[in-house]
Amino acid sequence: MPESAAIRHDHPISVDPSEIDFMGHVNNAHYLKWVQDAVIAHWQNIAPPQAVAEHLWVALKHEITYRKPAFLDDQVIASVMLEKVHGARAFYETIIRRGEDVLAEVKSSWCCLDAETLRPARLAEDIKRRFFGS
Repeated sequence: MPESAAIRHDHPISVDPSEIDFMGHVNNAHYLKWVQDAVIAHWQNIAPPQAVAEHLWVALKHEITYRKPAFLDDQVIASVMLEKVHGARAFYETIIRRGEDVLAEVKSSWCCLDAETLRPARLAEDIKRRFFGS
């Protein structure tokens, strides 16, 4: 499925005072939680309710490139796009922005699990197509 057809999901992020570190900006560790929340929201907003109920996602790998710091009261958006699905694995790109400023770029891979058995599960083609505008 072509990457260019992927449906983007914009996930708003509220910077919490507890996320601010000794340097006065959001600690890098919190970006990981933001990405996890954004990817799960992407899944929940596009997949049909039955698929959401039947599948869980676990992160396998995150590669984060930090560009600029985020601060308290910043309006932050995580833009998520599914790049591809291979077997039970999904590969995502997430761009975290404040306005036009890119704060971080994240490549991540996830494993889809059957919610009942907790074993890896492939997504049906019709569900995958929803994420690529087909």
